[in-house]
Amino acid sequence: MPPFSSKSFSRTLPNTISARYRALLRKHPFVLFGLPFIATIVGGSFMLTPATALRYERYDRKNQQITQEDAMGLKKDRRKVNMRDEYYRLQAKDLEAWEQRRVKRLPGEIDGILE
Repeated sequence: MPPFSSKSFSRTLPNTISARYRALLRKHPFVLFGLPFIATIVGGSFMLTPATALRYERYDRKNQQITQEDAMGLKKDRRKVNMRDEYYRLQAKDLEAWEQRRVKRLPGEIDGILE
């Protein structure tokens, strides 16, 4: 006797539910496989829509609360800006007297100096 029998699974158990389903699936593949698959996808999208909406509503509420708190905090100690005063303040700075410095590199890092 060979180690593996040559009988297929459907022949060994012809009256089981899975064997009947497999036989009907060959005759009507869309009705028994495609239609349930599409129904699951469409139903899942309808079921997940409220959860997604809730997620975005929470995010919007969080951002609105932060912006209101920030707006309240900014109005307290705010300095009034006058364009003329800012212009004269920048004129008072000496923008021509500056020194160029190289940034220190990490050990082993290429510093870009060609020798």
